[in-house]
Amino acid sequence: MTIAEREQTTPFSRDVVIVGGCGRVGLPLGLALASRGLSVTLFDINTAAVASVNAGVMPFAEDGADALLGGLLAEGRLVASTDAAAVGTAEILVVVVGTPVDEHLSPDLAAVPQAIQRCAEHLRDGQLLVLRSTLYPGVTASTEKLLVQLGVEIDVAFCPERIAEGRALTELFDLPQIVSARSDRALGRAEKLFRHLTDEIVVLEPEEAELAKLFTNTWRYVKFATVNQFWMMVNDFGLDFARIRNAITHGYPRAADMPMPGFAAGPCLFKDTMQLAAFHRNNFVLGHAAMMINEGLPAYLVSRLEARFDLAASRVGILGTAFKGGSDDPRESLAYKLRKLLLPKAAQVLCTDRYVRDERLVDLDRVLAECDLLIIGAPHREYADLVTDRPLIDIWGLTGRGVRV
Repeated sequence: MTIAEREQTTPFSRDVVIVGGCGRVGLPLGLALASRGLSVTLFDINTAAVASVNAGVMPFAEDGADALLGGLLAEGRLVASTDAAAVGTAEILVVVVGTPVDEHLSPDLAAVPQAIQRCAEHLRDGQLLVLRSTLYPGVTASTEKLLVQLGVEIDVAFCPERIAEGRALTELFDLPQIVSARSDRALGRAEKLFRHLTDEIVVLEPEEAELAKLFTNTWRYVKFATVNQFWMMVNDFGLDFARIRNAITHGYPRAADMPMPGFAAGPCLFKDTMQLAAFHRNNFVLGHAAMMINEGLPAYLVSRLEARFDLAASRVGILGTAFKGGSDDPRESLAYKLRKLLLPKAAQVLCTDRYVRDERLVDLDRVLAECDLLIIGAPHREYADLVTDRPLIDIWGLTGRGVRV
């Protein structure tokens, strides 16, 4: 009897298997579900991440995760595996593979089907497959068709993740969960799963849920672009945007959500804005304008530095290379774009980050000792009280000394 045949005749031994389970979306979800009493297997093809998890060591930083991981492993409620056969051991599969964009900024619709096909021989009738990451509209429907083609009777739901890195193990329990499915049975099963985490469930149709996730990230991206454009406008006029923003937001609730300027980056916001543009036949002027503003911010900053300093004779230090403050995640960080633009213009460029693992980075003390000009690339809290006699460029307003460049 083959493994696949044996799986079809044996009862499920686990509650949940998370495909891609050792990443920044899957692992916090696995920890959260296991902490609520479910048995969870994290299936991942990243052997290093699987080994790290099984050794009780988080492969990335996430508040509260270290305290949970060891205990859940010891109790047998959480385990990581590189064996695709694990997919057949649980009634519920959660797939955290999303839709990326390619080098042409077009959605790669093959990513989710490929992830499912890699473990297709282990799929079992009666399972519930929950798609969890950001999807291009229509991918849930195409997944349903794929499972029919594979000849398995599996319910499908799309329940988008809504967490912010670093706060996942708080937000998984505090935020309402969006649940969508085509059938009442699939919807009920998905709702039952996520009621282990939260009592507040928001029900949508799959296509509505797919767009809700894209709208959420695009809204944030456009909001950041608006403020970045404001900052450049004010900065060109020789004024300090921080003072204007403080006046606007002080005691005025309708402007309370206006952020400070800064690099709008990371693995989601830009990507999802481009997905939404593709969905509407690239007729998304606002989204493309936001992309030009946010992606152009490092170039604007370099142009202002050239006007103010002799870059060719300056050693420049970039403080922070993560895509956001307090994170160890450098994916799509615009601090690296800033570095790339500065390399041919400055005498030397040194980068530092206490959280990010990158062999190109150096210690903060070396940057402070050797560099003539400092730029905050990621708003880590440690930089707020930095003591230095060198010019410090802080477009984030982290130091409270103004944001004019």
